[in-house]
Amino acid sequence: MAKISLKLDELIDGVMLRHDMTALTAAHAGDGSGPATRAAVLQLLKARLAGGRKIAEAMLREDGGGTACAARLSHVMDEIIRALYDFAATHVYRVKNRSAAERMAVVAVGGYGRGTLAPGSDIDLLFLLPYKQTPWGEQIVEYMLYMLWDLGLKVGHATRNIDECLRLSRTDITIRTSILEARFLWGEQKLYDELLTRFDHEVVRTTGPEYVQAKLAERDDRHAKAGESRYLVEPNVKDGKGGLRDLQTLFWIGKYFYRVRTGEELVEKDVFTEAEYREFLKAEDFLWAVRCQMHFLTGKAEERLHFDIQREIAERLGYTSHPGLSAVERFMKHYFLVAKDVGDLTRIFCAALEEEQAKHVPGFNRIFLTFQRRKRKLAGTSDFIVDNHRINVADDMVFERDPVNLLRLFWFADKHGLEFHPDALKLLTRSLGLVGKALRRDEEANRLFLDILTSDRYAELNLRRMNEAGLLSKLIPDFGKIVAMMQFSMYHHYTVDEHLIRCIGVLAEIERGDGEKVHPLSHSLMPGLKKSREALYVAVLLHDVAKGRPEDHSEAGARIARRICPHMGLSAADTETVAWLVENHLVMSMTAQTRDLNDRKTIEDFASIVQSVERLKLLLILTVCDIRG
Repeated sequence: MAKISLKLDELIDGVMLRHDMTALTAAHAGDGSGPATRAAVLQLLKARLAGGRKIAEAMLREDGGGTACAARLSHVMDEIIRALYDFAATHVYRVKNRSAAERMAVVAVGGYGRGTLAPGSDIDLLFLLPYKQTPWGEQIVEYMLYMLWDLGLKVGHATRNIDECLRLSRTDITIRTSILEARFLWGEQKLYDELLTRFDHEVVRTTGPEYVQAKLAERDDRHAKAGESRYLVEPNVKDGKGGLRDLQTLFWIGKYFYRVRTGEELVEKDVFTEAEYREFLKAEDFLWAVRCQMHFLTGKAEERLHFDIQREIAERLGYTSHPGLSAVERFMKHYFLVAKDVGDLTRIFCAALEEEQAKHVPGFNRIFLTFQRRKRKLAGTSDFIVDNHRINVADDMVFERDPVNLLRLFWFADKHGLEFHPDALKLLTRSLGLVGKALRRDEEANRLFLDILTSDRYAELNLRRMNEAGLLSKLIPDFGKIVAMMQFSMYHHYTVDEHLIRCIGVLAEIERGDGEKVHPLSHSLMPGLKKSREALYVAVLLHDVAKGRPEDHSEAGARIARRICPHMGLSAADTETVAWLVENHLVMSMTAQTRDLNDRKTIEDFASIVQSVERLKLLLILTVCDIRG
């Protein structure tokens, strides 16, 4: 990724800002405490802030650098806060000889501490004191806060001494994270340096595993609130799954657990490869570009990428239409692929973290942990093991030795009800180059895939894991074309690939009887369709596989089904059933929703297409799955 020049000197001139603010006090012999002077200073700051933001927005349009834009906006805010502090201390609350207690460091914390801001971001500040608060310190803080509020900014703030910061950080993970991200802005540098040194020695050094657990639990709660799937078609760019906060959580944990200050050091610690770290930076840059454009466009801290702004954001980011895909659909596909990359990085990071934690558990606890994590053999294979109730690879050559093991991993996980060890998924992701024509035509591999697809246990979960790891799109290249593809309409809540996988979940639910109350007719029909069960599952998986093409996706999908079903081991009759279902998967819903059901012609037309009771039953169940998914 090419490094973008920040051009910070073009955004705001801090020296000139101080000069102009001082000039406003000239008529009062340098006294800036009067209301008229305060009003003039406020107008000056508003103009410089608006000017800096306008230039940052223009630069984002020009170079597309999301992280660069966030850094530019942070720089503008830095200069305003520094100038405001100097003005308050020099011209408003003037003290000739300050005491030792009348010292202060202004520290950026939270997101602002990272040196990145979106246009609508909160400004989080820590006013750091050596001892107890003094009247002078209270006045300076109050003056600065009221000015920042009057500028229309949302300011999160705390005034504490070093001892209070450390005491509170031991019991409050949020405060601990804010200090972890602390960045010196202005004032007394020594106070800031002392806080960082003591924080690392007295808090961070002994609480790594505890912090990791708390942040990962916090992430899970956030996903539940923002929407668990990273494939929601109106994603939350900041807090959603695969969004900016997920990347920031990785960095927080990395900084804390490995005690590093920069992302590059995580490569040195072998947490990420250089290529994976570049992926991290690319994802971060793209997400910041989207978030900044959303704030600029809406004029507020809008974090959800709603339908009504997606077209405009796509245009601002330079996306154009291609045959079969509009500009907005291409943009959203890119968004969801980035969200998937964030998921991959999270898995890789958690795998490294787990191994590192196991190394650092001391004494008896380590023996106990090793006993608890004891690896055992898995019945029926020497290539996979059970590691702490999760399926893992026996060694790093498992997939290279036999590429069919890429499928066996999921087959054994389904059979034994096991979750996946992060190491296994990391190795699988790095072994996708082994999937070629030979594996796609392999009889055993296709039998294993059909077993996973039609399983009455965890079909939806395992297909989703297979998709997230990139294996599904390698096995079925046509499926790969609809991964992360968005359907730009209010009727679809998920990307095409996620919709298809959720449809499999609905079908399994109907078959098991979990959905009997909601779909009693569909459930009652399933036992009589045992001969066509595999064909039905395959049709549900493939019914939208040709979305995003210039031609009708139902007809194109039927052609794809006729081509790939024989390789999957389906008979000629089942292949034709799948193709017919895919080609006509919209017929029942379109007839029900757009035709007069009391008109005899409607029934005759529908019957001439369906032609048999068996097909009618299969089409009904496919239609129910499509609507529910």
